[in-house]
Amino acid sequence: MNTKMNVLIVDDEPLAQEIIETYINNMPSLNLIAKCSNAIEANEALRNNQIDLMFLDIQMPQITGVEFLKTLQHPPMVIFTTAYSNYAIEGFELNAIDYLLKPISMDRFIKAVNKASELFDLNKKEIVEVSAGGDDFFFVKSDKKLVKVKYNEILYVEGLKDYVIIRMEHGRVITLQTMKSLEEKLPLQEFKRIHRSYIVGLSKINAIDGNVVEIMEKGVSKHIPIGKNYRDELLELIDKKKL
Repeated sequence: MNTKMNVLIVDDEPLAQEIIETYINNMPSLNLIAKCSNAIEANEALRNNQIDLMFLDIQMPQITGVEFLKTLQHPPMVIFTTAYSNYAIEGFELNAIDYLLKPISMDRFIKAVNKASELFDLNKKEIVEVSAGGDDFFFVKSDKKLVKVKYNEILYVEGLKDYVIIRMEHGRVITLQTMKSLEEKLPLQEFKRIHRSYIVGLSKINAIDGNVVEIMEKGVSKHIPIGKNYRDELLELIDKKKL
């Protein structure tokens, strides 16, 4: 896809704005529309422009980024930026694309933008629902092809707005459907929903650290948040599997 994403920066710190702007200008896929210092300015920018992606600071005067996002009926994709790591879980509960901890490095910024670009591109693709399969697999019809997905290769499932991304050991498969509908197709003894936006393969869990599940993805430890409404059931299930 060659279409650029229109970007909005919302941060009350001039230095933080400058750093993010520099990163944006180094990425051909991004088009910076405006920079705002507070939620009031941001609200006007959203009203007057087509914004695809918003870099939103959490700690701001008058109204926080989290509070501001909750006021938006049709928000763009959001990447939270903050100096405080304790807001991460709440950010994911609001379906944020990612959560960048200040000071933001360029490589971490690129990773977050790539995730947003993936979702942005999905809106322009023909993707349809998961189809029936066998005892150890199912099919996804995408780009006019039926793609086999083996249950034992699924690392985790990630929900992004109207789409579901099935992350596997050797790639990914995307489908236009709800997390609930896909959850119903997965074997209960092998998969567990741990967050409104995540389902994990139980055999792929390497560790549970507080409110985070760790799964290895392409040699890198992936940290997946555990929603407070799912934690007790997950721990109970894990407890039954302990030796």
